[in-house]
Amino acid sequence: MTPASSFPARLGAALAAPLRFGRMAGSSIAAPDAAGWVSDFLNAAYFQRPPGERDPADLRLAFGVLTTRWQQLARRLRLTDVLAFHRAFGPARLRHGLRLEPDALLAGAARLNGQWFPEAWADDARRGWGIAFRTARERAEHDPGVRLRAAALGVLTPPRSPDQHWGTYPPVEVPSAGGAIAALARPDRWPEWGSALGRFTALRTGGLEGQSFEIEVVARPTAATPVFTRGYVTATQVLEPGDALEAQRAVLDHGLGEQGPCVPAGARVLLLCELTTHDGHFRAPGARG
Repeated sequence: MTPASSFPARLGAALAAPLRFGRMAGSSIAAPDAAGWVSDFLNAAYFQRPPGERDPADLRLAFGVLTTRWQQLARRLRLTDVLAFHRAFGPARLRHGLRLEPDALLAGAARLNGQWFPEAWADDARRGWGIAFRTARERAEHDPGVRLRAAALGVLTPPRSPDQHWGTYPPVEVPSAGGAIAALARPDRWPEWGSALGRFTALRTGGLEGQSFEIEVVARPTAATPVFTRGYVTATQVLEPGDALEAQRAVLDHGLGEQGPCVPAGARVLLLCELTTHDGHFRAPGARG
């Protein structure tokens, strides 16, 4: 999986291709006419706060409020849905300079989605795909494929040119390699790692291999004005320790050349996951992570 630090390069590529960027703008959970108020809501919960007061957990919660509402309505959010959001969050925003403080965000979510929402959001058994569910049974019965109905999932666009650009990024320390692998194997939990740069949401049932993701990415033309675009990737190859993994590692090291190796010297590779872009991806066709 490509670390979050790769997103600035991806955004640069997207902004250099405005046609592709515009075609993929928005989200599969919100119709184009809802883009203004959805952006305003996320602004209030995160981007309008001073940098020292921003917490990515609040942004993940704000996305969760939106995604839970989408799941309850069983359709994309529309312009008219702003009325319900205004009733739930408007008074608190007026008291705090149009911003949403963390307590007000959770209280408004309870008014909008149901009084059960705060407890469900904190319960691993009732949270998945960025959605809070009333019961664990509802979560178990949820089909993430419903999001594909409004997705712009084009054909896979693997690299074809022999002259390819390769890149690598600094390693990221984790408390437990086994824990990280177990987390990666649960695509339903990937939205819980979202940041101010974007989030991954799985579009299919099942595990990591063959899984497709919608990546909602935040571009920021100005400091407090996010613009949302999306791209799609599929886990086309997932390898555990063995000959196939070592062979692929050799391919990566060869491609990186003097930039390599692909992992620090002396490190042992425990998992390899290849994410291949679909047509329209903001990093341009032919990208792999």
